[in-house]
Amino acid sequence: MFIGLGAGCSLDSTSETAKAAGYSLTGDPEAATALQAIERMPDSPLGYNQLAILYIQRARRSGDFALFGKAEAVVNRALEIAPRDASSRKLSALLLLTFHRFAEALERGKELNQEFPNDALVYGILTDANFELGNYDDAVAAAQKMVDLKPNSASYARAAHIRSLYGDQAGTIELYTSAARSTDPKDAEGQSWCLVQLGDEYFKYGKFTEAEKIYDEALSILPDFYLALAAKGKIRAAQNDFEGAEKFLTMVLDRVPNVESAVLLGDIYSRKGEIDKAKTQYDLVEVMERKIGLNSDQKRLALMWADQNVRLAEALEITEREHAARKDIYTEDAYAWCLYKNGRLKEAKESITRAMRIKSNDARILYHAGMIEKDLGNKGEAARLLGRALELNPAFDLIQAENAKLALREVKQKR
Repeated sequence: MFIGLGAGCSLDSTSETAKAAGYSLTGDPEAATALQAIERMPDSPLGYNQLAILYIQRARRSGDFALFGKAEAVVNRALEIAPRDASSRKLSALLLLTFHRFAEALERGKELNQEFPNDALVYGILTDANFELGNYDDAVAAAQKMVDLKPNSASYARAAHIRSLYGDQAGTIELYTSAARSTDPKDAEGQSWCLVQLGDEYFKYGKFTEAEKIYDEALSILPDFYLALAAKGKIRAAQNDFEGAEKFLTMVLDRVPNVESAVLLGDIYSRKGEIDKAKTQYDLVEVMERKIGLNSDQKRLALMWADQNVRLAEALEITEREHAARKDIYTEDAYAWCLYKNGRLKEAKESITRAMRIKSNDARILYHAGMIEKDLGNKGEAARLLGRALELNPAFDLIQAENAKLALREVKQKR
């Protein structure tokens, strides 16, 4: 959704009421309409909802997670004024997803669905919550209903995400392309986001030239979009252009804390033998995850430690806690990897089997499965899984892909 300004609006007309409440977006002319609505109708949720949407848009564009917190505060104010306001309740549910409170979001979505059985956005909430919790059949059903009700960028993108999960590359590419092309031309962030997802699908299958072309298109639409810059860093690193990768990843980290960019930059420094620089980036990941609180589940931090064979008990504790709350394939995979690194091979095999319950074609999951089979002594299955991971994407991870190649050679020699 794009909120524009009426003629003649400016921040000079921002109300003292809105300023006192702390809801001003200084220097942002698009905020004027929402702020004026709050001034005219202080007992209506309308202006607060508009302002919350602006905060969400700015957060998605900039990667500034703190803006989501501001959006939540504004929505809470709207709900104080009108507890049953439908728009406020939908925004609240969307923010629960942002804060990884998936079970709560699912319950909120179900409540809304009872009241608004033909609301496409509500089905989007149900899709996202079920997807993150690992309720894939329910996610598929909700996404299909959303597309049926409102075939647009938002529904196409969710359907594409599910197609990708099930390993349907052609369907994913078609749907993400449709999502990007059907985005409101004024919504540069929305269009760029869809293009980054499309590029990621090409990257997933090792099609680096196609992926980079799409990432460049995203940057041509929104040159400072942090996700597109991070994607450029990733694709440059995958092609061993470490200087180019450093440039893009540094640009990202100068703008906003980004865990994946910090991990990758650390891995680049590790490959180059610049150990102190690598440690600085890895330490930054912990600060982001634990001190700033960018991700409540901290799964990426646990995976990083497991990859590096450090703080393995802590890594397992993080993934155990997350696994107790949700059963999606990526949580199962992280849990399996941390179990494996802690020597609990039987449990690791059980968890990685659950992670592979659908054909996701995820090279990292296949690599983890292959390493578990290797240590269990199942050399043939290990070779198959490791080979498949590298066939899908020979650069799925800057360091772990190299470990996969070494492990594959080892199991082939011992067969």
